[in-house]
Amino acid sequence: MKVSGKVALVTGGSRGIGLATAKDLAENGVTVVMTAKNSERLRQSTRDIPNCIGIAADIRNKDDVKMVVGKTIERYGRLDILVNNAGIFPKIKQLHDIEEEEWKEVLDVNLTGSFRFTKESIPHLQKTEGCIINISSDAGLKAYQGFNADAYSASKAALILLTKCWALEYAKNRIRVNCICPGVVDTDMTKPFLKTRTDKEFMDKEHPIGRIGQPEEIAKAVRYFASDDAAWVTGAILTVDGGESVK
Repeated sequence: MKVSGKVALVTGGSRGIGLATAKDLAENGVTVVMTAKNSERLRQSTRDIPNCIGIAADIRNKDDVKMVVGKTIERYGRLDILVNNAGIFPKIKQLHDIEEEEWKEVLDVNLTGSFRFTKESIPHLQKTEGCIINISSDAGLKAYQGFNADAYSASKAALILLTKCWALEYAKNRIRVNCICPGVVDTDMTKPFLKTRTDKEFMDKEHPIGRIGQPEEIAKAVRYFASDDAAWVTGAILTVDGGESVK
């Protein structure tokens, strides 16, 4: 999967899937810019990754987003790959218990944040005939009994449809737009689900293949979509979920 020589921007890159993606791309010859809100964690995350820098920014702030994309172009002169990975997960609540501010924050980060970075990146991706990879979720594909995270599910479902919209909208510019829908992956964000051995065993059994995923497994899927091997792939929605979505 040839990606060497490209420049990538990864949002939410300081941990979990974003960090694994940054490492995988960098180890395969990509120059990586990671962005996240926590500057100290970002600094620690980039320290041991070759060809990688971190730029702290708040995805909810359009001026921060412009700054990150601008600094990427100023430093490297191009942008080939945008990975819209940043996201937050709310506390599990039924709809009637969700405060409006909680709802707004989840959509602002998970959905509008991806819109902001895509909007700022498009002019530069047009020049390189680059690609966009959106990280959605199985929760955006189907409803799960007892999974009361409506704002999260809504944001991830919207990102799936936006992938298809953007793929059609920018195909004439040779910009490819694809989406990955992970199942439960072992990250900081899923730790509330995995607090006890019992919970971990339950979540493993929920996936037909017998276990939850690892961030590195999602990163490999990102690298495929970013590679020249996927030059004729756009508008694709790829589940990487141990079979969870086909149950």
